[in-house]
Amino acid sequence: MTNRTRKLLFIVIYGAALIVLLNFQPIHQYISTIKNVQVVNGDRNENEKARLRAQIEKWKEGREEQPIDAVVDQTWKAIPGYNGRVVDVEESLNKMLAAGVSSPDLLVYKEVPPAVSLEQLGAQPIYRGNPNKPAISFMINVAWGNEYLDSILNTLDKHNVKTTFFLDGSWVKRYPEEAKKIMARGHEIGNHAYSHPDMNTLGTQRIHQEISRTQDVIFKTLEVKPSLFAPPSGAFDQRVVEIAHSSYQMKTILWTADTIDWQKPSPAYVINKISRKMENGVLVLMHPTSTSEASLDQLLTIAKKKGLQPSTVSEVISSRRLPPP
Repeated sequence: MTNRTRKLLFIVIYGAALIVLLNFQPIHQYISTIKNVQVVNGDRNENEKARLRAQIEKWKEGREEQPIDAVVDQTWKAIPGYNGRVVDVEESLNKMLAAGVSSPDLLVYKEVPPAVSLEQLGAQPIYRGNPNKPAISFMINVAWGNEYLDSILNTLDKHNVKTTFFLDGSWVKRYPEEAKKIMARGHEIGNHAYSHPDMNTLGTQRIHQEISRTQDVIFKTLEVKPSLFAPPSGAFDQRVVEIAHSSYQMKTILWTADTIDWQKPSPAYVINKISRKMENGVLVLMHPTSTSEASLDQLLTIAKKKGLQPSTVSEVISSRRLPPP
């Protein structure tokens, strides 16, 4: 038998065997069974997704919140808005499927900004944050009191709190290393004018000088450009607010609760007074004084016990929602 004949015979036998194999009933049954299993599993997965999606829709009820617009209040002037939140159904579904667990604790939310933002209110003073946001700020105006700064900074570190220090420009000029120390600890820096004047008695040119000189010395020393301005002693008029807003893109910040620590009341007095005023969105005015040094630790503890998150002024007046504790 020649090689060519052998090859031809092999091809014929192989082809016949292949035809028999393909037409053998058990093979067809196996393929059919596999296809049916895939269809059943696919249906089961889709049914599970549909069931879980329906459950997420039920869990949404009572958990979503509408955004709150910023408003100008007769007493508190500009009150920031507050973001709403809605459940992202598809992201929640994917998260639960990946975890293999279905629970309302795994719901994924997305924030919805208000229709009216703080920026849209224009040049308005700000005394507080939104009353729905559980945040509070113990802001500190600095023009003197260096001997208490280290202790105050250590107390803030102890509580893992970042706050806002409004710095007097002439103080930064005299004590650049102290200013750098505040910055290095991660705190927000604000503008507190240059020479602690009564701003509402100044002419337009002098108002500009007080703000701009402080901006310049803070930027030269710390390389930051403050976006918040706290007029010394809370003395201001609409001219001051307009100039800060239009010429320096700064918000004018006042306060909701005043420790009056410069009058040297007892720490117990300050703790009692301020603790009664602690609520969502409150801005507490302090200075680096012996009274505030002695009361800050307890004030921070009380704030946290009340469910308030001590933070910077910018965070308190932001419409952003706080992350869960």
